[in-house]
Amino acid sequence: MLNSSILLTNEPEASEADTSFVRQGLRRYNLLFAEDDSFQPLNLFLRRDDGSIAGGLLGDIYWGWLSINILWIDDRLRRQGYGERLIKRAEEEALKKGCQAVHLDTMSFQARPFYERLGYTVFGVLDDLPVGHQRIFMWKKLI
Repeated sequence: MLNSSILLTNEPEASEADTSFVRQGLRRYNLLFAEDDSFQPLNLFLRRDDGSIAGGLLGDIYWGWLSINILWIDDRLRRQGYGERLIKRAEEEALKKGCQAVHLDTMSFQARPFYERLGYTVFGVLDDLPVGHQRIFMWKKLI
């Protein structure tokens, strides 16, 4: 039976403190079953001389894996090797932190061939996400 004094709220602009509280709750629960995940963000940026961002890779390291969450390059800089440089640097940083593998996802209209060229393989696909396209899940063993 649900406690009637508990409210379910939708908070798209939730504070970092509130989202961190939920993440920490899950981490405490996970410790009942697995070792500490040693969670660390990995944020790499391509910056112009003026400091503005021209691209970046946002990821997380946990349980010996690197999760690449976002890879973005300014349209004017694509196909010049910057994406590969970001991926290679992320993999190097992951190896330094003891990671064994990397996982990521991409859309069918994004970068599947790019990741395959770098040694990533598909392990799952969701059709119609978004409608008419696919969300593709990939991974690569580092060691």
